[in-house]
Amino acid sequence: MRISDITPYPKNARNNAKAVPKVAESIREFGLRGTIGLESRENPVIVFGHTRVEACKLLGWGEIPDSKIEFCDDLTPEQIKAFRIADNKTGDIATYNKSMLREEVRSLKDFDMSRFGLDFKSKHLPYGAERLKTDRAYNLDIVSRADCGEDGFPAIPPCDAAPDELQGFNYAKSTPGADKRGKGCHFFIDDYQFERVWTQPEKYLRCLSGYDCVLTPDFSLYMDMPDAMQRWNRYRSAALGSYWARNGLVVVPTLSWAQPSSYAFCFDGIPKHSTVATSTVGVARDKEAQAVWFDGMREAIKRLEPSRVLLYGKNIGFDFGGCEVVEYKAGGFHGR
Repeated sequence: MRISDITPYPKNARNNAKAVPKVAESIREFGLRGTIGLESRENPVIVFGHTRVEACKLLGWGEIPDSKIEFCDDLTPEQIKAFRIADNKTGDIATYNKSMLREEVRSLKDFDMSRFGLDFKSKHLPYGAERLKTDRAYNLDIVSRADCGEDGFPAIPPCDAAPDELQGFNYAKSTPGADKRGKGCHFFIDDYQFERVWTQPEKYLRCLSGYDCVLTPDFSLYMDMPDAMQRWNRYRSAALGSYWARNGLVVVPTLSWAQPSSYAFCFDGIPKHSTVATSTVGVARDKEAQAVWFDGMREAIKRLEPSRVLLYGKNIGFDFGGCEVVEYKAGGFHGR
């Protein structure tokens, strides 16, 4: 069958461009071993085998043997569409035992498998490159021991912020810059929705810079977490807050705590006589949680003497004394 008579499916969602040269090398070495599926003889639109067809074109072929062509005219149009998607997707699900694959490849003495996209040879890296990769993984390139105080935490400068609204970080990328004015960005959402600000901090600087202020990430301090894990999450929150402040953002420290032993570190690095933020989400209907919240908030007031508290969620009757309290409704990004 002439390749020029075969029509690629115009809505093929899979991008095969990078694979085509490797498949071409495989066909050159081993011949065309797989088949190509077309809708029918009358309508030779590709169902599966897009990469094989493109690889054959790259090799300069003008025809494909009839024995390598299958027709799917026993399927309905809807089944063809579903099969086309399933055939592409199922290939993504399979995984490799990398150690076993590496040994198999290395056992082949007469083949350069890098031609087919498999290269397990060690690559020379400049001295110190691996250490730099580790530094970036722990964000030591933006916050290190030198940036921390005697308590071991990076300091966050005091601020005086009282935004009209608080908006969850999960809306930050989709909100135009002009619509962020007058708003603060909070992280009183599930951790998985903002873990990326830790793994890729530089990427989100521009996204956050449009807000009047940004609250430090509320990485969870669950009661059943080991103290070391709670301390790590508190450190990450402070480190990002310090980094953002050094890059020109107005940063409001978020207060969070767990059992009393967490008081030994959960307020470190947070400035006194400043605006701070906290949340009562998930506390209002749980008496035990309320007791923990009241205890920790009393400790925060005592240690930090904040000038203002941005309270996200229901006011559960805590006496903040002479401290100004600005309340924000939880859910979505509601104002005061």
